[in-house]
Amino acid sequence: MMKPKLKVCGLTKLDQIQELISMNTAFIGFIFYEKSPRYVLNHLSLEDISKVNHQGKVGVFVNEDLNKILETAEKANLNFIQLHGDESENFISELKEKLNPEIGIIKVIRIGSEKPEGASSIQETITRQLKTSNYLLFDTDSKAFGGTGKQFDWTLLNEFEIPLPYFLSGGISEENIDNIKILNQKPFALDINSKFELNAGNKDLDKISFFKAKM
Repeated sequence: MMKPKLKVCGLTKLDQIQELISMNTAFIGFIFYEKSPRYVLNHLSLEDISKVNHQGKVGVFVNEDLNKILETAEKANLNFIQLHGDESENFISELKEKLNPEIGIIKVIRIGSEKPEGASSIQETITRQLKTSNYLLFDTDSKAFGGTGKQFDWTLLNEFEIPLPYFLSGGISEENIDNIKILNQKPFALDINSKFELNAGNKDLDKISFFKAKM
């Protein structure tokens, strides 16, 4: 079984970014959502991000204007766009059409803490992404659109047919990483954020290094 890749999201500090790159972190995430405590443009410029030499730069957007996403992707030299809001299929199709074809699209599907009554609607949402997205990302549902540090019931994923490689997010830690073995379809990558911070946007690199060794 292939070991999942690692994505560290909510980055705000260039020295930490370089450290994570030297640790062979596959994906580094920058949040372009102004309401997030990890809003990257409060700390770094688009030019700063564009100069980061890495092939896994992910820009995270929540219900953002399409042209703003396109402009940010170009100026920050992003490799992936993560859509973390309620973006429609038409919106993603148009984005894909206008985006540099080398940029991958990751669509987030938020899962509630209770067993979803609308499991079939979640399956429909998953299946629809085949036309427009390259990856899925499953995260814990919240009004804050992520960064909760809370884990959803991973066994729910066994009820779905997941036709794309996916990122697993939401409260992942060294305490629960072994529970990945319950998943029928293993994640392509693990997405960590708030559980590995000293404070918002300031990562605990020792903790990340320990976690990466345990993956």
